[in-house]
Amino acid sequence: MNRREFIRTMGFGAAALALPGCSTGTSGQSSSVPTKKNPNFLFILADDLGWSQLGCYGSSFYETPNINRLVTEGMKFTDAYAACPVCSPTRASIMTGKYPARLHLTDFIAGGNFPHEKYKQPKWQKYLPLEEITIAEVLKTAGYATASFGKWHLSIAKKPPESLPYNPDKQGFDEYIVTYKPSSRHDPETDAHNVEIITEKSLEFLQKNKDRPFFLYVTHNTIHGPILGKKKLVEKYRNKPGADLPQNNPVIGAMIEELDNSVGRLLKKLDELKIADNTIVVFFGDNGGLERSAKQTPLRSGKANLYEGGIREPLIVRWPGVVKPGSICSEPVISVDFFPTFLRTLGLENKVKKPIDPVRNSGTPKKQEKNNISNGVDGVSLLPLLRQSGALNRQAIYWHYPHYHSSSIGPCGAVRKGDYKLLEWFDETICGPGNKFELYNLKQDIGEQNNLAKKMPKKTSELRELLTNWRNKVNAQMLTPNPNYNPQKAKKSKRLSLISFGMITVD
Repeated sequence: MNRREFIRTMGFGAAALALPGCSTGTSGQSSSVPTKKNPNFLFILADDLGWSQLGCYGSSFYETPNINRLVTEGMKFTDAYAACPVCSPTRASIMTGKYPARLHLTDFIAGGNFPHEKYKQPKWQKYLPLEEITIAEVLKTAGYATASFGKWHLSIAKKPPESLPYNPDKQGFDEYIVTYKPSSRHDPETDAHNVEIITEKSLEFLQKNKDRPFFLYVTHNTIHGPILGKKKLVEKYRNKPGADLPQNNPVIGAMIEELDNSVGRLLKKLDELKIADNTIVVFFGDNGGLERSAKQTPLRSGKANLYEGGIREPLIVRWPGVVKPGSICSEPVISVDFFPTFLRTLGLENKVKKPIDPVRNSGTPKKQEKNNISNGVDGVSLLPLLRQSGALNRQAIYWHYPHYHSSSIGPCGAVRKGDYKLLEWFDETICGPGNKFELYNLKQDIGEQNNLAKKMPKKTSELRELLTNWRNKVNAQMLTPNPNYNPQKAKKSKRLSLISFGMITVD
């Protein structure tokens, strides 16, 4: 029996409908409905939310009382990371527990075209293969009701009919809607980023499943561009002290407040249904904020870059009776860790057999590889941190972004071990000869301003070897020389990107 046949035997039928502005659907649920015993999971994912754009993470401008409440009642992670500086790969890492490099899903779907750069981007995986086992599928086999409401961005296309074969109902979700970002001409007085739709569907799901364990994946489009805010809220933030600072944007303030209100409504519903004490709430972001919309102070850079501003994310976990209220964790964690954490919470880490590695674009199955636990994930369980019973004892965490991006400096890899982080640029026409590596002590230099690569050659060499060995282990795809390289066109394209990115200014 192959993996897909196994899933069908567990009742994973599917049906989907396409509606204007979103996709919706339901799939067959398991015939047996267990009594409420295991904890529920409410996972809230924000889009393009910067690490410092919440009150509980240091902002005195953006107002987030409901998210702040989660911090007072749960654990705040100061050094949590997205597995990629753009959305689709991070979302794939959450679903599978695997690094994007292992999945070969390393850019947002469908990515950008850069025909004149020095290197060609690899032929990467532009959807989450159905051969991958997702956290929703595992929880469904354990009797959980599952739902995904909001942005998906793991299908071969965003909208129907092309998206339907890879939508959430094919990946273990009983119910789903898929929402999309609006156009820049969308009326901001309406539900431009679908916050209301996503929230209402989530509240309905909570009400309906209050007496059985559930996994609810609430995945907002906000605060992704285009930045659109309701006039009254925007004016409120325009009149606040600090509105003129580069890290503060009144329109983003309006959007963040709507996001926070949604979180508040969900938390209130858990309280009303008397299931808050049995629900693990996770709040996270898929990548850093877009720097041209708002500086990510005190972090360097933003979305699409492997500097801290592109990958360090707010992460809050509330788990009544287990997580100490108001606790703070500074150990580095990353989005591949959610999958094994959920499995170990339920004692399911040995229940999922390792599948054949995903079928790549070539259509040829790859050989099986040894991984951290039986189902082949790269992450580790965060339970020792949540229970404050020990450390993770992990050697390092890694990133691989072999792509150019319209708002980025260029393709890069990175590794963090302890307080030290090494970046490796893959295109030296961007960083300049002899500047391929950057080394930072994040404990002393969170803004990554003091490059230690040449001052600490042994540490640079150590982390470089770690990064190289990891890439080999996960079979990471690399860029290749571009026969159509045009330095002048590439330079022009790069300069326009850097101007918009804020790295250089126009004379």
